[in-house]
Amino acid sequence: MAVPKKRSSMSKKRIRKNIWKKGGYWAALKAFSLAKSLSTGNSKSFFVRQISNQTLD
Repeated sequence: MAVPKKRSSMSKKRIRKNIWKKGGYWAALKAFSLAKSLSTGNSKSFFVRQISNQTLD
């Protein structure tokens, strides 16, 4: 027969949720840092092809 589990406390739930949120924060920070390095041209891990803006006469 199925027995319901004990309810976890609010503090444990809050701790787990904050850990999960912090993972997203670090991923966003890393992505922003990479975008910043790509836009300034200081990236050492990505090779971005530069497109020159020449007009055709």
